[in-house]
Parts: sequence; C-alpha cells; structure tokens
Amino acid sequence: METKLDKQANFTLKLDIIFENEDFLVINKPADLIVHPVKSLAETTLVSVLLKKYPGIKNVGENCLRPGIIHRLDKNVSGLLIIAKNQKTFDYFKKQFQLQQIIKEYFALVHGQVSKETGIINLALARDKNGKMTLAKSAHLGNIKESWTEYKILKKLKNFTLLKIKIKTGRTHQIRLHLKSIGHSIVGDDLHKIKRQKKVTLKRIFLHAFHLSFIDL
Repeated sequence: METKLDKQANFTLKLDIIFENEDFLVINKPADLIVHPVKSLAETTLVSVLLKKYPGIKNVGENCLRPGIIHRLDKNVSGLLIIAKNQKTFDYFKKQFQLQQIIKEYFALVHGQVSKETGIINLALARDKNGKMTLAKSAHLGNIKESWTEYKILKKLKNFTLLKIKIKTGRTHQIRLHLKSIGHSIVGDDLHKIKRQKKVTLKRIFLHAFHLSFIDL
C-alpha cells in the first residue's frame, strides 16, 4: 500500500551533505523547504528527499511522518540539521538534545542597531489557546518551556545589526521571539515583525544555522 510519504518520495532535490558516516549525516537545509509533511501533500519536504536517497530510515524515530529527523528548522530558515540513519543514533542524539548538550549557532540579521555587544535572553515560551508559540504569561502555567538565547554583535550597519546567536534550548520560533522581545526582530520575519520597523523586500527570513557542536557516538 502506498503511503503519503511514499508519494512524496517521488520529489527530487539534491541534498547538500556536509558530513556523513554509517550512523548519521549532517545536511545544509536550504530555505523554502519544509522539514516534514504537515498539511500540503503536494509540497516537497526534506523527508521526501531523504527517503528517496535513504529508504532505510523509513522506520527510524518516533513519528512515521518524521523518519530520521531529530530536530528541525522552520521552512524559511536555512542551515545544519542532523539526520539519524538508525534508531540507536536517533535515541543517542535525542538524549543529547534533552540534556542540552548540543550547541546550535546561527547568523541573524536584525532590524535596528543593537546596543549591547553581547547579551543573554532568558524568557520562557508557551503556546497560546490557538497553539501559537509566544512569550509565556501566568495564564500559560503548566505549558511553560524555559528558553535561553545568547547573542553577540558581529557587525553594525546603518539600519541593521548582524548577530551570532547561540542556543541550547530549541523551542519553536525561540530565536525569533527572543529577538523581537528586545526590540530587534529578524529581517524578513513577517510573523514576528515590529510594526515601526522598515519593510524589507526579502523572500525568506535572514536566519541561518551555521554551526552544530555535539558529542559523537
């Protein structure tokens, strides 16, 4: 019987593989590519491309729609992702993420000139009644997730600032919400933009995951 993922596996896209061994691979995901199927069956996903090249990962993981996927990036965010080829590796890296042992670093271009050269944003996040991730409030008790984001200024421009971001927690839209909370939303982020900031014509969010640090098997 042909499944939804089998149908999606017909899509082709060349993977940008940064590292690969018998247990896992690290890829550079392009922007405008969703990681796993959510609603649209006609849309190419990273999972469909992976299954085409690595059919053996079909049963790896905890969710049949996310085989081999240990962590994710938003559709319009580019950068590094670890893909597990077997269940042992999946469980190993999942535990590292749970223990916050994997460090993820990003480049982000934000609106305005950030004043502090370095900073740490430690604001909890939670989902509202509509399921949208937002800054946690008292009404979200029981649904609050601690979140930690560190930033460092790389370059200041007239209307923008280039930042290096480091995170240990990987909440949905964490970086986007945290940077907005200090008054500097990410360029191209229409979902979490600040109204007073200048509109920029950009087809994607200016956020790229450029570095992963983890303990190998």
